[in-house]
Amino acid sequence: MTTTPSILRGNFPAFQSQTIYPDPVVAFWITYATMFLDAGRWGAALDFGLQLFVCHNLSLEFNANSAAKKGQNPGFVVGPVTAGSVDKVSYSRDPSAAFAPDAGHWNLTIYGLRYWKLAQMMGAGPVQVGVPSLTDVSMSQGAWPGPFPTGIY
Repeated sequence: MTTTPSILRGNFPAFQSQTIYPDPVVAFWITYATMFLDAGRWGAALDFGLQLFVCHNLSLEFNANSAAKKGQNPGFVVGPVTAGSVDKVSYSRDPSAAFAPDAGHWNLTIYGLRYWKLAQMMGAGPVQVGVPSLTDVSMSQGAWPGPFPTGIY
């Protein structure tokens, strides 16, 4: 399946508004995300990961646009609210339950946290460099003996 703005809107109804999230902006983030996600590594989870990536960035753009409309700096990073007070009432939150220590800016949205967790599952995994292809005739005689063609170690 290929992600389009309409598919993303169907899967993530919070982004239904084409006024707030115009199709060209959604399409831009979809194109951008495809440059970073390897279809071979992500497999069947590619579209879900791509959509989470896009939703995260759309959310950050929404925050930047909202700040700009108020005359504020649209590039200013705002973290989660952890405490506040109004008159004699105060409250606080502990974001550590949802915070991923190494996730950086992915911590700024729920979509980013979901993407981060999914990306961790995709991970690099074991990688072997220099392994002959399965069509290599020498593989038909058992395990690959290593980089030395004579079998001398």
